[in-house]
Amino acid sequence: MYSDRFSFLVQKLRLLPSVGSKSAQRMALHLLLRQRVGALELAQAITDAVEHIHECSICHSLTELDVCEICLDTERDQQVLCVVESPADVFAIEHSGSFKGRYHVLHGHLSPLDGIGPEEVGIPHLLKRLSDGKIQEIILATNATVEGQATAHYLVEACRHLPVRISRIAQGVPQGGELEYVDSHTLHQALTHRLQLNQD
Repeated sequence: MYSDRFSFLVQKLRLLPSVGSKSAQRMALHLLLRQRVGALELAQAITDAVEHIHECSICHSLTELDVCEICLDTERDQQVLCVVESPADVFAIEHSGSFKGRYHVLHGHLSPLDGIGPEEVGIPHLLKRLSDGKIQEIILATNATVEGQATAHYLVEACRHLPVRISRIAQGVPQGGELEYVDSHTLHQALTHRLQLNQD
């Protein structure tokens, strides 16, 4: 029904996350029928990004330089390291404006059933980075999934011999959330990781 080039475009659009065949087909039709100039600009933008954006040699986030701007920023706290699963997590935390330390980006999370172990997510590189003694606190900001929790637990054990303080980002009831609408797992996390309000 469709030409080979159109079918190839649809196939490549399906590389994007959460894009199925129908969505890819709609995108392809939209670009070809209504956004031909935009489609060329998009193709150029993707080419430029792939050619110039790569991993930071220190934290493994994305940058156009050898070392990213965050790692180069001397005003950031060099003694606190936030460990996340992806560059998207760095973007989210930076957008919140609540963290002024450094980052270390893993290549995902541990998933033994899928053959993803410590080597695949770059944990040896993280441990090597911590071995110089400059980092005093590690904040584990892996996702609140089974795999994210397993990754955090593994990192706690792997760092046990190091002279660093290890903390985990808080999890639980969201701001403005009502308890009756919160799922049981989230409530369990909120109760387990509750904060003391009156200090002795």
